[in-house]
Amino acid sequence: MSAGQLQTVRSEMNDTEREAIILNSAWEMIDGLVNWAIFEKTENTEVSNLWVKSSEHRQLFLILLADFLSQTTGRSGKPVPLGLNVVPDGTTPANKTFLFHLRQVCAKPILGHDASSLSFAVEAFAEWLEKEFVTEGVNLHSIDKAIDLKVSRLAYIKICGDIAKHSLARLEGNVKRLRDLLKSAGMEVDEPTTYLAFESFYEWFADNIFICHMSHIAVLLNNIRWEIYCYLLPEYQRSWHKKPGYSLSSPWYGFHVPESIKEPVALAMYWGAMNRVRAKPYVQRFAIPARSKEVY
Repeated sequence: MSAGQLQTVRSEMNDTEREAIILNSAWEMIDGLVNWAIFEKTENTEVSNLWVKSSEHRQLFLILLADFLSQTTGRSGKPVPLGLNVVPDGTTPANKTFLFHLRQVCAKPILGHDASSLSFAVEAFAEWLEKEFVTEGVNLHSIDKAIDLKVSRLAYIKICGDIAKHSLARLEGNVKRLRDLLKSAGMEVDEPTTYLAFESFYEWFADNIFICHMSHIAVLLNNIRWEIYCYLLPEYQRSWHKKPGYSLSSPWYGFHVPESIKEPVALAMYWGAMNRVRAKPYVQRFAIPARSKEVY
């Protein structure tokens, strides 16, 4: 979809249209994160770890995850894109991610009847992200002193995602975040020193801790994807129908779109979501041992 097309989307949508946009967008983002192009394929339903194919694939996963965990906002005072609701001030850290919009669906389900399992999956990820842990003996080189650094999983992932994606010139927003973390650990540093600390911060957290977290993150995201599928399945069964002339060689079909969905973008998102439900998610449900979840 082009920028010009997006500009024609009205800023206010009804709840049904918004839900179609949220669910299709979330599913699409998770498809980009948890797939057999990034991870080595397995048919097992319990794995000790998912193996990422290369350091480049790990970096891509980190960048895409940081995007999923970024707050959706309108630029230069414009409304939030695609008619999504504004995240309120003073909210929890997890609400400053796309999970906020999934929570809106769970609080007031429309396309499906029961969002309790989806809500459980969303809250499990939110709780995991907001948990803080302490890494002992962190040496950020430019500081030249080992410190015990306390940070939430969400905070370090977002900082590392920005470092992986941007040059130093575009990390200004993270300078304050890292300085605040260091200050909480009893270390006052100036801005130039903080810039120099980004490389070693990335080595400590992205090249070590994040590797330990990737498999569990994949489980949590895959659970959300599966619960979106289960939530939308009854709507798909209601909506899907054969068109005149349907045959095995010409399987023409359509969807009985809810009357409240009229905005073209929302209509396209509804079709996208229904087409995704035509087949189960291509990554099976899987779990990792409890000991793998307890690292950091």
